[in-house]
Amino acid sequence: MSLSPSAHVDTFCRDNLPPPAQWPELVFDLPELHYPDRLNAATRLLDDTVARFGADRPCLLSPTEHWTYGELLTRANQIAAVLVAQGVVPGNRVLLRGPNNPWLVACWFGVLKAGAVAVTTMPMLRAHELAKIVESCGPTLALVDDRFTDELATLGLPMLTYRTNLVSVECGYSHTQHSRGELGVLARAMPGTFDDIETAADDVALLAFTSGTTGRPKATMHFHRDLLAIADTFSRHVLRPEKDDVFAGSPPLAFTFGLGGLLVFPMHAGAATLLLEKASPIELIERATEHGVTVLFTAPTAYRAILASGHATKLRGLRRAVSAGESLPEPVAREFHQVTGRWLIDGIGGTEMLHVFIAAADDDVRPGATGKVVPGYRAAVLDVDGRPVPDGVPGLLAVRGPTGCRYLHDARQGSYVRDGWNLTGDTFIRDGDGYFIYQARSDDMIVSSGYNIAGPEVEEVLLRHPDVVDCAVVAAPDEARGSIVAAYVVLRAGAAADSATATELQTFVKGVAAPYKYPRRVEFLDALPRNASGKLQRYLLRERAGSQVAQSVLGGGARKALA
Repeated sequence: MSLSPSAHVDTFCRDNLPPPAQWPELVFDLPELHYPDRLNAATRLLDDTVARFGADRPCLLSPTEHWTYGELLTRANQIAAVLVAQGVVPGNRVLLRGPNNPWLVACWFGVLKAGAVAVTTMPMLRAHELAKIVESCGPTLALVDDRFTDELATLGLPMLTYRTNLVSVECGYSHTQHSRGELGVLARAMPGTFDDIETAADDVALLAFTSGTTGRPKATMHFHRDLLAIADTFSRHVLRPEKDDVFAGSPPLAFTFGLGGLLVFPMHAGAATLLLEKASPIELIERATEHGVTVLFTAPTAYRAILASGHATKLRGLRRAVSAGESLPEPVAREFHQVTGRWLIDGIGGTEMLHVFIAAADDDVRPGATGKVVPGYRAAVLDVDGRPVPDGVPGLLAVRGPTGCRYLHDARQGSYVRDGWNLTGDTFIRDGDGYFIYQARSDDMIVSSGYNIAGPEVEEVLLRHPDVVDCAVVAAPDEARGSIVAAYVVLRAGAAADSATATELQTFVKGVAAPYKYPRRVEFLDALPRNASGKLQRYLLRERAGSQVAQSVLGGGARKALA
């Protein structure tokens, strides 16, 4: 492995890449994947798109705003100039925090143009979750929607806060306010042009955090060329967008599923994207109808809710509908096709891989199967020793391609990458026609409504409650969400094992962690099941969670011992 000379003055990312021996094998089979050594993804996705299609094309839409490509380019250039004026140098990490709206996109492009590294976070995250991210990657500055500053305020990170057309500035780790001003004021003082930093194609452009099964988040490192590679593989060959498309969806831009589907893919094609701060299934339907959305990205849970609402016929104007984040049930795929006339494009991707690497569209769709390998990638099903298994036999999904896992200074790199393969943590079967069929997660990750939730992270929060002596969290099957978080809790002596305490614990978790992580099932036990050496026997809890007769205390069950 040989890296190009870096444009980063701050060499933190290069210094913390995994050792070369632990990298996955990278494959560049397609001619479009051969990128120049010097490449800034913002230049290619924004400046070059304006040069190809013109500045007046619709670009970013929201319920209250309408930006052209030219307007986005001007604002991104001005934000890049503001960052430089604030002392940001190439390679610095810049944390982004806010809901999906045009200004978050402008900030993201501004960060890349300045040669910095974007660290986009979900607005739902709480202070203790953000603290782990800040500690891990050491951002120099945060660009934050001013409605979401409270959780960052105690972390000692300089902030530029924005809200649609405003940014106020707070400098200094002591929280001393040196100046204030709207982003419009700061940006308008800057020229509308900016000489993008000529980064290397293999300079890190973004750090995307994913939940770890140990409860500690992992930062995945993605290069400038990686952002183009996902557009030149899944988007070009499976999604096949057109310049007159209008994209929309529910995933936050902090999720790489959302980053690709709502930013990279439309920008690469010269299309428009509708950004929604709140994208419930009903909101998606109404806004998609109102704005003429033709390409939709969301999770199977949302498609199920859309179908249940009785309004799915309003989506017959879609050209493309992409489902990812969790396994797509075959009945949902068939019903969506029956109601709308469109097959859902099912896909599996991952934060480590940046986006989708197995999918199928149109006549290639086979309900019940995720799909075939996306052009540009390779996939295999392996046994625990890394040997291929015969078709029809379940095994570990292994992938390689132009993107791959590079954890930021994390020993878990050696678990995810083995013999050049990226091991996704999923069990699949490949059939004789080359279709990959999902079986289950092969690790402790809980996938609920498209969100990855690490059980140990929820356990860590529960153990902060004074009434909790011990606890364990596992996935429980759920028809609506795929899985839900089930918590098995041992209380201190004298604490009431009743529904009021269960509700109190749920509320407590919502107040400390992102609300989607709270346990929807709480059951109190006298003791957790452990073997002779004291190791927790999670498989017994998983069996209990999956049992039809398992009673939650929320349903009136009493305290139970699990032997």
